[in-house]
Amino acid sequence: MAKIIGVRFRHAGKAYYFDPRNLDIKYNDNVVVETARGLEYGRVIMPPLEYADEKLKAPLKEVVRIATPEDTAKELSNEEKEKEAFVICRQKILEHGLEMKLIATEYAFDDSKILFYFTADGRIDFRELVKDLAGVFRRRIELRQIGVRDETKILGGMGVCGRPLCCHTYLSEFVPVSIKMAKEQNLSLNPTKISGTCGRLMCCLKNEADTYAELKKGLPVKGDQATTPDGRHGEVQSVNILRQLVKIVVDVGDDEKELQEYPVSEITFIPHSKKQKNQPKKKEKADNKDKARDGQTKEGNGEGEGVTAEQKKFRQAVKKALENQQAADEDRARLQAAAQSGPAVKKGLRESAGNRQRRERGSAKPGGAAREAASDNTQAAEEAAKKSRRRRHHRKKAPSDGQTTG
Repeated sequence: MAKIIGVRFRHAGKAYYFDPRNLDIKYNDNVVVETARGLEYGRVIMPPLEYADEKLKAPLKEVVRIATPEDTAKELSNEEKEKEAFVICRQKILEHGLEMKLIATEYAFDDSKILFYFTADGRIDFRELVKDLAGVFRRRIELRQIGVRDETKILGGMGVCGRPLCCHTYLSEFVPVSIKMAKEQNLSLNPTKISGTCGRLMCCLKNEADTYAELKKGLPVKGDQATTPDGRHGEVQSVNILRQLVKIVVDVGDDEKELQEYPVSEITFIPHSKKQKNQPKKKEKADNKDKARDGQTKEGNGEGEGVTAEQKKFRQAVKKALENQQAADEDRARLQAAAQSGPAVKKGLRESAGNRQRRERGSAKPGGAAREAASDNTQAAEEAAKKSRRRRHHRKKAPSDGQTTG
């Protein structure tokens, strides 16, 4: 078993664990510890306690010493320097014209580094600013961009409840908060009522989320059918989660209804709303199975087994495309063959090809009407061709008769 203590370095900051060694450390004592950033001055928020060795992720660093009056005086001096550095840094930001908001300044305990916390809408090129600050303070400068929740945690303020902000008083870490928590607690979804000072969802929504989730397990929802202790049937109108009360609209006779309130332990209810929600899903699954079964070809169709509806549709589309291509080739060949024919034949062939193309594009009438229109065009083209051949035959025959009689 290892002995550990919890130390916090900033107000409402995260607690870190250290090895107290054999020092007589008590709750709320100030200590100096060794961290990755060097020596740090912090306050003990958890007195020494025994902890299992296998639960420790890494060897703990030891406490250097209990803070002396000199250490406390040095920490107070650093706080005064932070105020001066804040003013200088803000002035330098204005001189460089950077769109950033300075939030806080922090001096390292050993006076080797200064941290500046700021917020900005996007990325900021502050390289020239760092050079100017390093020339003024003659120390290592670090600028750290933070979010709006961290900004509110550092600055503090008053919440809509009239009390200091939770994140500034006791919350050491931010917890995920979702809109679902507000819905489960029957809160208004108006953003102005469920958002905190930072503009994000209030952290306190998480405080009672688990309690509401546990209390709602045995409660009906609005729209469920319920039976009252006196045997009346009705529909759930509203539910009071904390008091475990249910308001039901019951039938009192003569087509009259009345709103009554009962404890949830005295009623029986059937969650019809859940069944109705699940029914379309079951029906949809059954329809999908039927479609898949219908899409598969049976033996004797000449298409083989296991052909799905999508494959069958693809084959039909390919077959139709090939037929359209073959028809277009035939029309082109007929036009080329009739290049030496009369204008009436060319016109009839062009009209026939044009009607076929329009029919393929969907402009022709569906069903038998389209077939009749196509046959009429074909007959008209054939009659025009016959008339043209008769005229040519008559023209060739007339000059020969004239020469014989002459």
